[in-house]
Amino acid sequence: MGIFQKLSLLLRSNINDAIARAENPEKVLNQLIADMREQLSKAKQEVAVAIADEQKLRVQVEEEARQANEWEKRAMLAVKEGRDDLAKQALMRQQEHGERAQSLEDTWRRQAQETEKVKASLRELNDKIEEAKRKKNLLVAKQKRAQAQRRIHETMSGLSDRSAFDAFERVAEKIEDSERKALAASQVTESLSGDTLETQFQQLETGDDMDRRLAALKEQMGLPSGEPRKPALPSGNAVDDGEGEDVQEGRLEE
Repeated sequence: MGIFQKLSLLLRSNINDAIARAENPEKVLNQLIADMREQLSKAKQEVAVAIADEQKLRVQVEEEARQANEWEKRAMLAVKEGRDDLAKQALMRQQEHGERAQSLEDTWRRQAQETEKVKASLRELNDKIEEAKRKKNLLVAKQKRAQAQRRIHETMSGLSDRSAFDAFERVAEKIEDSERKALAASQVTESLSGDTLETQFQQLETGDDMDRRLAALKEQMGLPSGEPRKPALPSGNAVDDGEGEDVQEGRLEE
């Protein structure tokens, strides 16, 4: 199983455990990012090992190729010296190193390709973790807003219950009734206390004062104080009495 497949399984397991425990979403996100970073660190170590192995293979390929080239030179030297027997042995060694070099080169090339893949996957994983860190604050804000909306909904649902409002109205009515009774009792006490004769004279004096104020107002307006002002007659020499006769001329004739 590859390192990234193991990482994926671990993260899914952690997420499922967190959801099953119904933990705080913010806490879950922080823990998941911490798990991602920890697994990223382990993945980096394994990728580093893979890179080291790939480099070791490349060195071995180069060494085998060098050995093959060296034994080829020795075979050529033996031929020049007339030592065909040594030349054959040198060629055998050159063939052995050449075959190993070819085999190791094939292995090294496959290893190099896999190493590039895991390096690319590692960079992708690192980018995703950084993206998750950036998204975390947005997700936490959304989660808090959802919680606030839920609390508001619960509060409004509680306000839809009329029992509290009905109780409030009953208390208010009781207070107002108590106030009315207290006012009525005060009026009764006031009407029954003191000298009733004195009270009657005070009322008469208050009435006389109103008469004096009315007479003063009429005097200010130029009206007789004893009778209301009559409306003025229209200007002209004749006033119709309703029968078509001139009242003013009739008076003159008399």
